[in-house]
This record gives sequence, C-alpha cells and structure tokens, in this order.
Amino acid sequence: MTTHVELEKHYTERYDEASRLGSTIKGRLELARVQDLLSRYLPPPPAAVADIGGGPGVHASWLRHRGYDVQLIDPVERHIAQATEIGISAVQGDARELPWDDEEFDAAFVAGPMYHLREAADRRLALLEAIRVTKLGGFVAVVAINRAANLIGSTLANTLIERERVVSEILRDGFSPDNDRMAQTTYHTVAQLRSELMNAGLRGVTIHGLTGPGGWLTVMIDAHYRGRLLPDSLLEPDPLRTALECARLADRYPDMVQVSSLLFGVGQRA
Repeated sequence: MTTHVELEKHYTERYDEASRLGSTIKGRLELARVQDLLSRYLPPPPAAVADIGGGPGVHASWLRHRGYDVQLIDPVERHIAQATEIGISAVQGDARELPWDDEEFDAAFVAGPMYHLREAADRRLALLEAIRVTKLGGFVAVVAINRAANLIGSTLANTLIERERVVSEILRDGFSPDNDRMAQTTYHTVAQLRSELMNAGLRGVTIHGLTGPGGWLTVMIDAHYRGRLLPDSLLEPDPLRTALECARLADRYPDMVQVSSLLFGVGQRA
C-alpha cells in the first residue's frame, strides 16, 4: 500500500506536479483531453464537483473558472498549499475516507488514487467513497495509466534496454517495486479498469483513451527534444494540435482505447 510519506517525498523532492501539465507537450495534451471529456459528462455549472486526488489544483482551477463549485482533497501537504494559493477550497486527506457527506456533489473526478493506491481493495474503497459523495445519477470519472504505456514509451524514448526488467514486471503484474518514474504506481489494463468501475457499482461504464494514439507523438518529441529547439518539420502544424486531433478522432472508435497511454473511465451512480 502506498504511504503518504512516499507520496510526500515523491511530489516534494522529485516531481513538480504543478508544472507537469504545462511544461511538456504530453502534459498539455493530457490537460486538453481531460477538459474535453469532463465537459462531455459534467452537468452545467454551478454544479458541485469533488476533485479527489486533485494535486495542486490544475483541473480544479479550470472548473472553478467555468463556474463550478469545486472541493479538492489530496494527501500531499505541498499540493494543498499550492491549490489553496490559487483560490481552490482544498483539504489534506485520504481518498479512502472522504470528509464529505453522502450525495454532496453532482460529480466526482478521481485521478491520482487510481494509480497511487497499489492494492485493488484500496482502489475499491476510494471508488466507493467517490460514489457515496456523488448524487444519484451523477457521474464518477477516473484517470488510470495503461499497463502497456511503459513498453511503448520506453521504446520510443530508446530506453527500453536499460528498463527492460522494470517494464517486464509492469506488463506482468501491473507494478514494479523498482520503478523509478513514479512513486508506487500501479498500471491498469482496459479490462481491469472497466471491471473495477463496474464492480464498485457504477453503471454505463465507458473507457476512453485519454491521450489516444496521438499521445505517442508527444512522448517521442518530449523524450528527444525537451529543452531543445524543434526542427521545422515538427513545428508546422503544431504537434499538440496534431496529437489532440488524433486523440479526438480515435475516441470515436472504442477499440483504439488500447493504444492510449492514459485511460479515462467514467460511469454513473445508480
């Protein structure tokens, strides 16, 4: 089970979540696609939205500016301070034991807990809590990481040989104790994510490819050109525009969800 101490160390000493979605093309694609898909499922503002594992409040800030009533919870103290600083109502806490009343929100968005809670039983608790605080008929949306993401991403970055053992463990088990990329991270298959959402009681479950096949263009560019000027051939058209259009086109074809590095699952509280 992931401890809060491990997450604090990862997000305080090694990883700046506040800048992630704006500092790389892949991050900007993820942000745009989350906004695409949340816009599709959320009721109109001023609906109340629970942002569970919301980090420093990047998504919550976008929702708040659209007129939503957003409440954020995250286990990392640094994230709560960052979210509060930009005007988000945020509390430090655990997704498995939410501080809110039954049916307090019109919708819930669960990101970090789905990949930072190692045990299936803990993820189930987090899902049940998200469902508990969501009104009947409201949507619960989650983000998970595709189990194949490390294999494809490491190949495109040409780091597979040095990471082969870790990648093999992730493919086999959905987890590697020696994964140095993210703290205590679990990776889902599409079928596994669908099963977890359905078994928690959500109905009408749909799994979208969050970054879609276009996400691999951004991975390749970020891996080989980060901090360097892109050649003209990669500047026009804008690679973010290309990746985003690719993800949106692929979203029309459910079978293509398998090739997305990030998964967006959504279901309705019965």
